[in-house]
Amino acid sequence: MNNLAKVSFCYLLLCLCLFSVNAAQPQSDGTSGTSPARIAPNVLMICIDDLNDWVGFLGGHPEAVTPHMDALAKRGRNFANAHCAVPVCSCSRASVMSGVAATTHGSYELGPRYEELPALTDVPTIQRYFKDNGYYTLSGGKVLHHGFNGRLAGDIDRSLGRKRSPRPRKPMNRPSDWSGAWDWGAHPATDAEMADYQLAKNAAKALTEAFEKPFFMTVGFFRPHVPLFVPPKWFDLYDAESLTLPRNPKSDLDDLPKNFLTINNYAVAPTHAEVVNNGKQRSLTRAYLASISFVDHCVGVVLDALKSSHHADNTLIVLWSDHGFHLSEKQHWAKRTLWEESTRVPLLFAGPRIQAGKACLEPASLLDIYPTLVELCRLPKNTHLEGISLVPQLDDPAAPRSQPALTSSYFGNHSIRSRDWRLIVYEDGAEELYDHRQDPGEFHNLAGDPTHKTIRAQLAGWLPKKAAAEFKAKSERTRVRAK
Repeated sequence: MNNLAKVSFCYLLLCLCLFSVNAAQPQSDGTSGTSPARIAPNVLMICIDDLNDWVGFLGGHPEAVTPHMDALAKRGRNFANAHCAVPVCSCSRASVMSGVAATTHGSYELGPRYEELPALTDVPTIQRYFKDNGYYTLSGGKVLHHGFNGRLAGDIDRSLGRKRSPRPRKPMNRPSDWSGAWDWGAHPATDAEMADYQLAKNAAKALTEAFEKPFFMTVGFFRPHVPLFVPPKWFDLYDAESLTLPRNPKSDLDDLPKNFLTINNYAVAPTHAEVVNNGKQRSLTRAYLASISFVDHCVGVVLDALKSSHHADNTLIVLWSDHGFHLSEKQHWAKRTLWEESTRVPLLFAGPRIQAGKACLEPASLLDIYPTLVELCRLPKNTHLEGISLVPQLDDPAAPRSQPALTSSYFGNHSIRSRDWRLIVYEDGAEELYDHRQDPGEFHNLAGDPTHKTIRAQLAGWLPKKAAAEFKAKSERTRVRAK
């Protein structure tokens, strides 16, 4: 065989090989399992503890420095009227992870673990549901209040770690008669010593990996939960003496129901009078803002890692906080109320299919996260879910939404938040009614004004007809009997 014949024969063999390889590949016609249109998106869920609306994209405080979360809001959908199901950690998180309201599962206060609630026996966590539908699950930090233990242990394929940040040996700023949780200050010296930062780095490292399955990663940051200790550089962003303090007229409480002091009294948190009389309001406010900027940095570490990874174009991001937080509004500190500062939370979605655009002002509930992700990832419907998918508002922020957001605090007390109004009904029948178009600070209770009878009746129609009785864990019932 001469040289020309040899070359021709080799070229023919090469063509045959290429033809065979191409013929074996599935065609990207939208029907193949490997077609880009059919690849399941990854999910990165970031949950933050005690973060209220003091972030740039919600405008809750004019001096808040949160560049990373603000950037995420700009490239996705900001649900600016989102609210928690319960304004306290454990029951809010149980509600989010189960997609079931407190009025069904019966947890209205710290105490029961997810796996202890009888109403959730057959309800899979969102992590379990995604795992059962082909996802690899990773989780770290504070996600469920008590962690994934007992029968929930198998919901997570891999832990990203859950540590506690170091605390100073002696109190830094709290008065001696305050709870140990209510301390604050510039500590420790560096970000690297903080558990949230270590978690962010662990999540960032995991995002560089290749996975055989789509992943569902949950990253739970603890700050700005008390005690408010973060490194000095975050305190340096704020000057305590020039900080804007919340508007807080003394007359604000004059038109409230007589029982609000009982319902909203939380012994672990200091009273407003205690904060002011000890000269701590500016210092505490600064510490909360410093903690927000620190956790925003941690969020940025994770988002930057995702952006530079090969998962960037196929990962849905959802960021939320478990409830809001008062910093003197209505002479209250911490949470557990049914007012705006306690129920309103950041809620952001970004990623494939979600177009950047205007904020959505329609009411949204944290219960809506679970059904929204199920729909976005094209999973089978979960019949246990009580929230409503936010996909219509992801497509169009102006899409109307008839169902308001329901928040429950302790048994029998509920808030109904629509686009423009808030109705609060307490167990004893007392009420508050606020028009957010005219009164975003909720200073003027209109419940006794007969001219608002119609809107009051419309909102009251969404109150639960039969709320589940409060469930107390066995250990909690033992403690109560021992008192």
